[in-house]
Amino acid sequence: MSRRGGVLEFAILGLLHDSPMHGYELRKRLNTVLGSFRAIAYGTLYPCLKSLLERGLLAEEVPEVTALAGSKRSRIVYQLTAQGKEHFQELLSESGPSAWEDENFGVHFAFFGRTDHEVRMRILEGRRSRLEERLDRVRGSLTRTREKLDGYTLELQRHGLESVEREVRWLNELITAERHAGATPDAAGPETPVDPSKDADRLRTPTQDVASDPSASNN
Repeated sequence: MSRRGGVLEFAILGLLHDSPMHGYELRKRLNTVLGSFRAIAYGTLYPCLKSLLERGLLAEEVPEVTALAGSKRSRIVYQLTAQGKEHFQELLSESGPSAWEDENFGVHFAFFGRTDHEVRMRILEGRRSRLEERLDRVRGSLTRTREKLDGYTLELQRHGLESVEREVRWLNELITAERHAGATPDAAGPETPVDPSKDADRLRTPTQDVASDPSASNN
């Protein structure tokens, strides 16, 4: 399974954990969670759904009226099986490096409302450490190459640096809020749990900004 395929599987399982839905609605929700820069085509979605069905993580249902009308596959309703729910919980508990790298962090964050406090903290702190290392590299690169760069390339480097600095500040705020929530017995997190479909702008901003960092691909 490719890294991107794993991210898509995780997002599908998380969205179907809320409620069953048909392929068209699922695709719309995925594009909201993953961001428009990772728009999901049917040619990508349906092979992934097929794999999840074959592994027993999903089940499909064709509504009676749809079956009689002979409509297209987009009206098939997909839902999690008990095995799929269990697998999603296992994915939620992952807090190693794969959870905070660029490709995966946004999707893990989208489901923080269902993630244990300790796991959230490990992911946030791991993400911050990763970006602080990146900052050191970008700053060092700017210092070494400043005189050799034309004005536009230099501005692009600065933009990448500012994007990473902005996400580090955002992570610092989240970590502070999580620590406060962890010290409060009835607290569930820094704020109301994130709804992936309603809070898409907040979820996309940090990861999209980091994607603009020209040094991000050199990790």
